[in-house]
This record gives sequence, C-alpha cells and structure tokens, in this order.
Amino acid sequence: MPTSLSRRSFGVASVGAVLALGLDGTAQARGRSPFGRFGSPAARLTERTLYVHPGGAGDFTTVQAAVDAASGAGYTLVIAPGTYREIVKIPAVSAGLTLVGASENPRDVVIVYDNAAGTMKPDGSGTYGTSGSATTTLQAADLTARWITFANDWLRADHPEITGTQAVAVKVMGDRSAFFHCRFLGHQDTLYADSLNLSLFARQYFAHCYAEGDVDFVFGRATAVYEHCRFHTLDRDVDFTPKGMVFAPSTAGANPYGYLAVKCRITSGAEDGAYKLARPWVPSSDTTARPALVVRDTWMGPGIDAAVPYTNMSSGFPWQDQRFAEYRNTGPGAKILVPENRPQLTVVEAGLHTRETYLGDWRPYARRR
Repeated sequence: MPTSLSRRSFGVASVGAVLALGLDGTAQARGRSPFGRFGSPAARLTERTLYVHPGGAGDFTTVQAAVDAASGAGYTLVIAPGTYREIVKIPAVSAGLTLVGASENPRDVVIVYDNAAGTMKPDGSGTYGTSGSATTTLQAADLTARWITFANDWLRADHPEITGTQAVAVKVMGDRSAFFHCRFLGHQDTLYADSLNLSLFARQYFAHCYAEGDVDFVFGRATAVYEHCRFHTLDRDVDFTPKGMVFAPSTAGANPYGYLAVKCRITSGAEDGAYKLARPWVPSSDTTARPALVVRDTWMGPGIDAAVPYTNMSSGFPWQDQRFAEYRNTGPGAKILVPENRPQLTVVEAGLHTRETYLGDWRPYARRR
C-alpha cells in the first residue's frame, strides 16, 4: 500500500492506549486461575488444549512456542493476560486452531510488535515490506480468535528516516477465519484481510470487533464480513486532509463479494470531515482487481466526509469504476449531500449483500458469542 508522511505516537493516538494495550502489567483474568474458566495445565480441558502464560504458569511463555507445538489440526491455545511482544506466524498446517484470551477481555491479552514496511531486516537482506511487517500472520483455515488484541506499535514519529510506514497488526489469509470480540490496533494498514492467493476467495468474519488506524487501515482482497464492529479513525498529526481512509479493498475481479460492513459504527478522534470512508486498491500484482465494498445499516460519525466519502488511490482506477455502495446508513457522516458521490443499493440489491450471501455454507455467526 502507498506510504504516508507521518504518524502520531501510538500511545497518544490510541483509545486509552496504555491501559488498552495492557502495558501497565496489572491485567488479571477473572477468578484465581490466570486461565479463567478454561482450565489449566493441571486441569486440561482436552489433550489438544495448550496454555500460554508470560510468567511460566502455562505450557509455554510465548504464543509462537505454543503455535509451534500445536502440530496438527484442532488445537486450542488459551492465553493468559499479558503483553506478548513477539512476531507470531500461524502456518496453513495449523488448520482449525483456536486462540482464546483467558480473561474474556481483549484488553488483557495483547500480541504486539513494531516492524514497518521500511524496517530493515536484522540480516541486512532488505526491508520487511507491507506483508512482512505484520505482527501476526494467519495462514491457517478454520481459525478462530476470541478476546485478543492484535497490535503494531511502530511509530512514524520515531523513525523519520523510514518512508515505508505501513505497519500491519494482523494479516489474515485463511478461509473461514473468524474473530469475536477482538481488537486491531495500529495506524497505517492495521488489519490486512487478505487471501493466500488470487484464486482463493478467503471468507472471513469479524463480530463485535474494534479496529483503529489512519491510512487504509482495513484493506485486502478477502471476502470479509464485519458485523457489529467499530472502526475508529485516529487524530493523525498532519496539516492536510484527508488524513486517511477506513477501507481499501483489493477484491479480485472474479470474486463477486468483497468487504461487507453491516450494523457497524465509525467514530473518529479527528476533526469533522477529515477522513474518507474508502478508496480502491488495485495492486500492481493484480491490475484486474475490482475492489468491492458495501457499507449498510451503519452509523457514521462526523469524521467521515459526507460530501465526498470516496477517493482514488490511483487516477487510472477511479472509485466510480469499482464496486462501492451503501444502504440505509445513518449519522452525520452518512448524509447524502451529493447523490452521485454516494451510490446506494436498491432494496432488491441489498438482499444480495448479506452475511449469508457472502459467507455461503459457512455460518460462524451461528456460534455462541
């Protein structure tokens, strides 16, 4: 994704950043056990339940060590409260993996690191690039995460020499990936909802989640449904607008469904009208992409530019040629001031843009929250 010029301190710009990230070290799981109601190494729920605790009270002290030990499908990792400063990669062979924040509060379990696209690799072989900057990379199919915060706290202000300022908190690529009550914290390119390759239309579901950032902070080519989620735009310290965009889908042209945000809220820490709702991303690796985004039944705060909510990433791929539409949105940022700038679905069309249509025979929304 294209770079931007600057970035405010993660600790300042985030909503309740220090407490939200659990950096004060005071977070505790409910009850006497750091693993809450999910058992312990001495009272293991199943033979495929593994426990992570930063102080050694579990099977492992890092998330990655537990992932590496979960050889085969169907493991559950119960993660005790703590800040896990590490890079986590969950490979495709770990299908069916479940990550559970033991306290059932996503603020308590934080997986965070601070690489950016322009950060030099330790071996001097080059920079990480956008995908390589991800704190957490999820390639496994049928992955579920509950009550986890995924974060990237790399700061533009601390690295003025780096121009590749994309800093991904999580890159999700597996089909049937579900997230419940999770948080995604960063600035540019926070939540990368993608797929393993162009021919795989990975389906992803996010329910009751929170994502924050500034430039293109929810982006990628997955078929992704965001239901009852909150998207928060940060008060980026720049003297121009737009300060950023919420969505930047890069949907493959052959994929009939891209991003669907339904019954969500879009809030802002910036001034009124400082952010665009979306812009299309047509990457050089897939110039046939036709980014698709439907936002429906969603409340938009005044931080979204109601008159001109969409913009272009490249003049060669104007947003009007893509698949952007809205339906029954409310709030000051959803006012239809210039009708041609806000394509609206008809009632019949809206019936085709539902979680059931997007996700097909996969029904993660039927699970107990």
